[in-house]
Amino acid sequence: MKTKQIIVTLALLVAALSSGQVSINVNIGPPPIWAPAAPSTVEYYYLPDIGVYYDVPARTYIYFGNGAWRRSTVLPSRYRGYNLAQGHTIYLNDYHGRTPYAYNQEHKLKYKGDYRWKEIEHDNSNRGRKPGRNEGKGNRNRPGERKEHGRK
Repeated sequence: MKTKQIIVTLALLVAALSSGQVSINVNIGPPPIWAPAAPSTVEYYYLPDIGVYYDVPARTYIYFGNGAWRRSTVLPSRYRGYNLAQGHTIYLNDYHGRTPYAYNQEHKLKYKGDYRWKEIEHDNSNRGRKPGRNEGKGNRNRPGERKEHGRK
């Protein structure tokens, strides 16, 4: 009789312990300094302006080049001048796997990027610069018009 009580007690104890919810929180690693704060479980960021993914655990960029998706620890040279800190960054909290680019068409539609980043970067490069000798001094020529110099 005593053995049955011990077995029943142990069975109830095991059942009570196993019926609780199990939650696993995996810390993937710190996000890059240019990325917005994200939950610790985020594995990928998507950069819609340039169509590139960032793999947080591997610390690599995933981009399309020469007909295939490639991984690299640095951005390709064609993105030179792109400011990661000022660009759009989306963290993908709904994907866990090895190929986030499998959903690239959906990501392109859902997270529209500003693909004119080179133009914008160029336009901002003149900000804070003093005007040149003839800039802003009443040069009223219309585009395509030539100012005539000489005596009358």
